[in-house]
Amino acid sequence: MDLDQMSRQVEERIRRKVAKEAAEKEFQEFIKLLGSAKSMPSQDKPSKSSWKDDEIIWSRIKSLEAYAIDACKTDEQIKTAGMILKKMGLAKTTSSAVNLLINIGYFPVHVNLDLLKMSIPTDHLEKITSAAQSLLSDSSDPDEINRKDLTNLKVYAIDVDEADELDDALSATKLQDGRIKIWIHVADATRYVQPGSIVDREAMRRGTSVFLPTATYSMFPENLAMGGMSLRQGELCNAVTVSVVLHDDGSIAECSVFNSVIKPTYMLTYESASELLHLNLEEEVELRILSEAANLRLKWRRQQGAVETTTIETRIKVSKPEDPEPSINLYVENQADPAMRLVSEMMILCGEAIAIFGSRNSIPLPYRGQPQSHLNISEFSHLPEGPVRSFALIKIMRAAEFDFRKPARHGILGVPGYVQFTSPIRRYLDLLSHYQLKAFLRGETPPFTSDELEGIAADVNEKVRAARKLCNSSLRYWILEYLRKQPKERRYRALVLKYLKDRIAALLLVEVGFQATAWVSVGTQIGDEVMVKVDESHPRDDIIHVKEVVRG
Repeated sequence: MDLDQMSRQVEERIRRKVAKEAAEKEFQEFIKLLGSAKSMPSQDKPSKSSWKDDEIIWSRIKSLEAYAIDACKTDEQIKTAGMILKKMGLAKTTSSAVNLLINIGYFPVHVNLDLLKMSIPTDHLEKITSAAQSLLSDSSDPDEINRKDLTNLKVYAIDVDEADELDDALSATKLQDGRIKIWIHVADATRYVQPGSIVDREAMRRGTSVFLPTATYSMFPENLAMGGMSLRQGELCNAVTVSVVLHDDGSIAECSVFNSVIKPTYMLTYESASELLHLNLEEEVELRILSEAANLRLKWRRQQGAVETTTIETRIKVSKPEDPEPSINLYVENQADPAMRLVSEMMILCGEAIAIFGSRNSIPLPYRGQPQSHLNISEFSHLPEGPVRSFALIKIMRAAEFDFRKPARHGILGVPGYVQFTSPIRRYLDLLSHYQLKAFLRGETPPFTSDELEGIAADVNEKVRAARKLCNSSLRYWILEYLRKQPKERRYRALVLKYLKDRIAALLLVEVGFQATAWVSVGTQIGDEVMVKVDESHPRDDIIHVKEVVRG
């Protein structure tokens, strides 16, 4: 080796050493930056966007984020995150990474990790919202000539109080022969959106609107979903109306489907609708007729073998979820409530009528069935009606099945056929049914064959399952956070749903609509009510400890 080669090797070693020392120094500066951000009061921490200012810092933060949600794409990301956690004196775990990102202000305290992990789309791209705006600006209506004017009808839209996507409403009257006639008006989403369009493709990609305690992520851009498509009180609205006449026993005597224009009279919450029903006002006779129809339908469905699954459900709305201590509003809804029962029965009626109409006219549709021939309801008669019996029945039910050529019996609902149709703004499968029926009403061939529908539905149902999983985990997180914030001495009524092992029981906390487990006293029976308190609640770790309070 000559002197020149030796000299070059020495220079290269020195260069590497200097580069390594510079990199180590720069990395130490980064660790100091994290430590500084960690020690700052929450209001003074760096904004999330400020971490993007330096490319190297941003790359490390993204590695740490990927590690936190188990989404590292390269070994380098895993190595980088591990080094950061080690230098910060933390264990190399995902929870350590999550807590560090929270402590430096990059993640909010109540970051929804499942939302990040599942990569469920939230915001709509500019090109989608622009395309939606163009659709709203187009005043042409391909079905205008065939729309029935139903603006003379009194129309009730009943939903939760914060609903933004209003896609169904109801009307009713008594015919001269005493039978009840019902109109179920469904928002005409296809007035704006056609199969294969850019807005339709985005809706298909999402599959469903996602309703979380902290936010709503709409299947369609907000300007379309909450604007032109939605049914709005006092305004002329395009709809697809399902008209049904009932026999005296509650079965369907006649049904038809047509395009319409309506003018919704009332936008009611479930609470206000129930109050109106209770007041039994003469001027709201149509609402009374709808309630009468709902009772008839329920009685008829039960005679057909319908399985009663009404229970208690929880809704939570979180204000300012980015704050460390956001406001949590919890609502417990009993599905047996008169207004909820009314709406539920009318939606089932609509689904049965669409199945009849589709079958009669050989229209390929996503016919939903649920075989329950194995269920012997009498085996559960010893359990108290309501949540306890519903809990036991739901646990053994089979999943819904689809047939895209003809109706399939829906054993749980007790109807010979069923098609979801009433939520085309928030459920893509409902929108598919609208595409098919609207084409038929125009005298055209439906856009999709049964095989094509089956392929689309398989993909969409996968998205729906992911969204449902996210909704369930988010709701559970915020119920646990709600319980964590309650006074330690608070007591809760709890129904014993089932015994899991020895004296360990599955409980339903009635005031919260939440299931938990606890040891209960000897002699306590399924269906009994006990008093419990929450000893611990840790939403991030999904841990809750509930203890029975023995009454003295």
